[in-house]
Parts: sequence; C-alpha cells; structure tokens
Amino acid sequence: MTVYADNAATTRCGKAALNAMLPFFHKEFGNPSSLHSYGQKASAALQTARESVARSLGASPQEIYFTGSGSESDNQAIRSAALTGAKKNKRHLITSAIEHHAVLHTLNQLKREGFEVTILPVDKDGLVTPEQVADAIRMDSALVTIMTANNEVGTIEPVAEIAKVCKEKGVIFHTDAVQAAGHIPLDIKTLGADMLSLSGHKLHGPKGVGVLWCRKGVPLLSLINGGGQERMRRAGTENIPGIVGLAVALEEAVAELNEVGARLTVLRDKLIAGLSQIERSRLNGHPTKRLPGNVNFCFEGIEGESLLLLLDQKGVCASSGSACTSGSLDPSHVLLALGLPHEIAHGSLRLSFSRETTEAEIDHILSVAPPVVNYLRSISPVWESIQATRRS
Repeated sequence: MTVYADNAATTRCGKAALNAMLPFFHKEFGNPSSLHSYGQKASAALQTARESVARSLGASPQEIYFTGSGSESDNQAIRSAALTGAKKNKRHLITSAIEHHAVLHTLNQLKREGFEVTILPVDKDGLVTPEQVADAIRMDSALVTIMTANNEVGTIEPVAEIAKVCKEKGVIFHTDAVQAAGHIPLDIKTLGADMLSLSGHKLHGPKGVGVLWCRKGVPLLSLINGGGQERMRRAGTENIPGIVGLAVALEEAVAELNEVGARLTVLRDKLIAGLSQIERSRLNGHPTKRLPGNVNFCFEGIEGESLLLLLDQKGVCASSGSACTSGSLDPSHVLLALGLPHEIAHGSLRLSFSRETTEAEIDHILSVAPPVVNYLRSISPVWESIQATRRS
C-alpha cells in the first residue's frame, strides 16, 4: 500500500476541478480582455469563478482578486498595508514567530526598507493570544498579519478575536488562510479580517493560482505592472483554467467541509493516539485546536530526513515540515518557536490528510512508523546517549 500523507504540501487535483478546467486549455482558449466571442466566453467564465469564490467565503465578488499563488497573495496584502501606512508615518508591522516564509521573508524585506517589525512569540502549542496583539499595537502600527492555521503543526489561531482587537485599534489585519481554506469554516463576515490569502492546490484545485480577498475600502496596491487586469490590481492575462479549477474545488470543499472534517478528525486522533505510544515522542501543535488533517510529531534520537526516506520505502509519503523549506538542513522555525531544542526539532514528522485519506491508510502508517523509528534509534549514537543518561 502507498499512502500519500503530504497534503499540506499539495493535494491531488479533484475530478470536478479538472473537468471544469479542460475546455479552457483547448476549446475556450480566448483572452478575457478580448472583445470577440472567444474573449467574452473567457471573461464570462472569469466572472462566474469570481462569484463562486465570493459565495464560498461569504464575500462580495468585487473583493476577490486572483493571483498566481498563496505566497503572491501574502506579498501583495502585506506590502499594500505597509506602503499605505508609510504615507501616514505608520511603519510598524506585527506578526507571529510561526508564520509561513511568504509572510516572514516579505516582512524581512520591508525591515530592510526601513519598517519596524514585531514578531510575537507563541506558547508551547503554537498559539498567539489577542492580548499579545493588543499589547503590541502602537500608534504607528500599520498591519497585523497572523495566519489562520499553521502549515506545519496545524494549530488554529484565534483570528476572529485578533481581528476584533485590530478593528478596535484601527489597524489593518491580514490572515494567511492557505492551510485553512476548504478545511475549516471560513466566513468573512464572522472572521472580521481585512485581507485573506488562499491557494488552489491546498484544497484539490490546481497549482499556480491563488486568491486575495480584500475588504472594500482597504487600499490594495499592485505588485505587477502592465495591463488593467483584476481591476488594475494585478497585471497579466488571467489564468482562466486555473481560476475556474480553484473556484470549483473551493465550492466543492466548502459543501462537504463538515462531513469530511468530522471524518478526518477521527482519523487524526486515532493516528495521534497510536504514535503517542512510541517512547519519547511528542505531539507538536495544539492537541484539539488543530486542523482536522494534520498530525506533527517529534521523535527523540533520530533525524527527520532518514525517517522520511525509510517511511517512503514502506509506502508512506510524508514530510518533516513546510515543503517550501524542504531543501534546508536547519530545523523548522515553527518547532523552535514552540520551544523545542534543535536536536529534537530535527526529528520531526508531518503527516497531513485530505478527503481521500482512508482508515486503512492510517492503519498502514501505524504499522510501519514505530518499527522505522525503532530501527533508526538502534543505529543512532544520539539515542544511545539518551539511553545512557537515563540509566545513569
């Protein structure tokens, strides 16, 4: 059996999304900016997709902007708020220590451009509190950006409460909802944010397309200059197949969200209970306030890369953290922010599920993971040192 358990990195494109996309690669190939019939058919598909995404989020179609990825959406939201704030001498930005690198690296660049950035610590479960945000906001604060749910450890943040704090203090609030969209309820009206990012390939849509929702009245600047697409906010011919696929995938995910979420929560908790039986294992992230399809563990005495390679040989495709940093030998910044020492953070394993995940696949993971951990420990001098310390 082969188990794909890396859905936080990317999901398989769903059949409904794929079928909706196919005509726009060949038959309906027009440019939506063209005035002839081919162009107008593409333009109509673009508008239909915009309306669909808006319905799925409880938003207005005029607030939906299509981008090339969740990372681009994050960049545009953050830079828009920062540069707009700078015109009013507001150059202070606030985030958390566990954000995706699309957020952290953008803020680092803005720091080099003269902005001040406050990075809030998280507790051992990865939570940021509204009180922390309130204490950090200053008269010159232009933006707070806190993710809806963490991509590595699955912790769900209290974004509605944080949004309320930001509104009371008159500060723009952006949330990276790339991991949350299509997996937990997201309604713009109750969420209270000013801007929100999501990506198609995290919810059984295609790669290469994202969404930035921007509340009406919140300034949005263009990162890409050229034509007048996306109401002058994102130049470049729209990716109609990708946009259509994303809209269908999001609509499908929202329709079955409660049913799939409940089933995955049961499977998630079964896997957590099983892996917790391994000696000196640690669940990372909040035990209950976490995404239905996320399980993240650390196992002392072993190295994460070896664990992944041996699991792959046993038919389990997993990761040690964010796919965007898979080439790095450094331990996860998220796990370090949770307070884990380097030597433990190096032995992390992220297992992430989708609506396609079955109980038989969970059983397979539980049958192969403990022996792999035990084998790696049997040849690990680090584990031998741990055992010797315990004996002494």
